[in-house]
Amino acid sequence: MENLAEFNLFTIKNIVIYLIIINIIGFYVMWSDKRKAKKGKWRIPENTLFLITLLGGGIGTIAGMYTFRHKTQKLKFTIGLPAILILEIVLAIYLKFII
Repeated sequence: MENLAEFNLFTIKNIVIYLIIINIIGFYVMWSDKRKAKKGKWRIPENTLFLITLLGGGIGTIAGMYTFRHKTQKLKFTIGLPAILILEIVLAIYLKFII
């Protein structure tokens, strides 16, 4: 039981690994949705794209949006995704340095 108390899931290394993975997923999902749109297939819900961004995948989803020119005509994406990313960065800085 003592070893469990010493185990810390939220190390810098684990957080960086998580952020890399969620951003790769965000980039992939934007590519996949664009591909499905071109083929007229079932699409990934917009709420899912926002959820991935909220979970830390903002850099990946934004990079995917502009790389694949996907959702760039929708104001809620061109404003919303960067706004979420900025808020998350501000929150991270606040939690790191203020608390």
